[in-house]
Amino acid sequence: MPRCKEGLARAAAASSSYVVGVDVGSTTLRCHVYDKKAAIRGSSSKKVETLYPHLGWVELDPEVLWTQFMDVIKEAVQAAGLQMNQIAGLGISTQRGTFITWNKYTGKPFHNFISWQDLRAAALVNSWNRGLILKVIHVISTMLHFLTWSDRYVIASSLTFTTHHVSLRLSWVLQNITEVQQAANENNCCFGTIDTWLLYKLTKGSVYATDYSNASSTGVFDPFQMCWSSVLSKLFSIPMSIYPPVEDTNFGSVDAEIFGVPIPIAALVADQQAAMFGECCFHEGDVKLTMGTGIFWDVNTGNHLHTPSSGLYPLIGWKIGKEVVFLAEGNASDAGSTIKWAKELDLFTSVDETARMARSVVDSEGVCFVPSFSGLQVPVNDPCACASFMGLKPSTTRNHLIRAMLESIAFRNKQLYDTIVKEVRVPLTNIRTDGGVSNNSFIMQMTSDLINKKIDKPVNTDMSCLGAAFLAGLALGFWTDKEQLKKLRRTEIVFEPQRDSGEYKLAMDNWTKAVQRSLNWYNQTSY
Repeated sequence: MPRCKEGLARAAAASSSYVVGVDVGSTTLRCHVYDKKAAIRGSSSKKVETLYPHLGWVELDPEVLWTQFMDVIKEAVQAAGLQMNQIAGLGISTQRGTFITWNKYTGKPFHNFISWQDLRAAALVNSWNRGLILKVIHVISTMLHFLTWSDRYVIASSLTFTTHHVSLRLSWVLQNITEVQQAANENNCCFGTIDTWLLYKLTKGSVYATDYSNASSTGVFDPFQMCWSSVLSKLFSIPMSIYPPVEDTNFGSVDAEIFGVPIPIAALVADQQAAMFGECCFHEGDVKLTMGTGIFWDVNTGNHLHTPSSGLYPLIGWKIGKEVVFLAEGNASDAGSTIKWAKELDLFTSVDETARMARSVVDSEGVCFVPSFSGLQVPVNDPCACASFMGLKPSTTRNHLIRAMLESIAFRNKQLYDTIVKEVRVPLTNIRTDGGVSNNSFIMQMTSDLINKKIDKPVNTDMSCLGAAFLAGLALGFWTDKEQLKKLRRTEIVFEPQRDSGEYKLAMDNWTKAVQRSLNWYNQTSY
């Protein structure tokens, strides 16, 4: 945005009383209108409509998503009793790794959004991870690190690919959808994650860009050079011409015809990085645990880019002017998705009753659940692992099943925390949690016991919305600095360890055994 327009936007924001934060999650699309005290004045939400056209394929209809996105903003502003001209600006948080390609000249998509949960490239991922080329990269990178001591080569020496990264799913699209391949060859193909698509639509095609947090989550972005990786793109035969420019903040304004007034688009940010910002994890060593559809542990590593050894992924948290904050992340795909599945099977009526059901029995009676509807990530890293119940008996009740499912989420938290402690060289300080599953007191207390740490849960657990709003508000001068933001965050409860972690050893050992028996279950060509 030109400086004169940026100055006008900041002046308008300072005189306006509200900022909008939108989060396009994996299961829910939410919008909150915040005042200057970060209190929610109006809200709206819609269920994200997920498509499953084939086994292992997960998609979203772009036009349906676009309509829902516009609707939640209009409804939230209306619920707040406001007019659009009272909104200072818009911050957008989006699920990461879900992407689309479209015709540069017509704007027509070539296919649906391919979700980060999609497994169609599982065989390709396994082929690359076991292939000769990657082994050669590891050997050469190890030698170069020995000669140069550059962290860049440490990352390359332990490089592995997952289905969550855009890289090999985009490679799959280019190999299997002729129309995309042809358009890419003719320099007529745009690629974008959800943030890029929404920005393109909001500005009626006048702005084509993404931000650093979303770009760094794709698996084809070089965080050392802060640009798209030409090396990885050549490796996967992805033309550099299809990538959007990567920008900081201030992405223009919503076309006036959409909401009646041109609202500044002040922030695009990936959902986990948005939640980290909303939790005010601004300092090195701060930890954020988000439990929504999946589990995401993020650690603020300051201005040091994390060099992984066990599968944690280095990310750009946010870039504000010259300040670049890096994160290290470990994740598991299934948390809320597990609970949602159980509800669809009528194992319980309301999510609120699951903690009570789990506590109504002394233990799971030896029943173990492996939460692997989308494979197992760090530290197991097996996209072909299956979800399963093991140890079922004639005496097993619904309560035992629910307890086993909730325990499995806590056990995955323990695995991820142990990986972080082992791998990250930064001393860990505060642990803060958010996401819908963080409202489950059984999971939270068990997690606190297992890791022997306090976990702080805020009053408002929709941190991705708040983080996007915070970033937008800072960019526009709606809020002055991070110190002001810290004062706006409110704690609801702090979970403290109540039982010795050793008391869970037998249960976790049995669960680990069940995980091992679930590995490599699906044929790699099934997807």
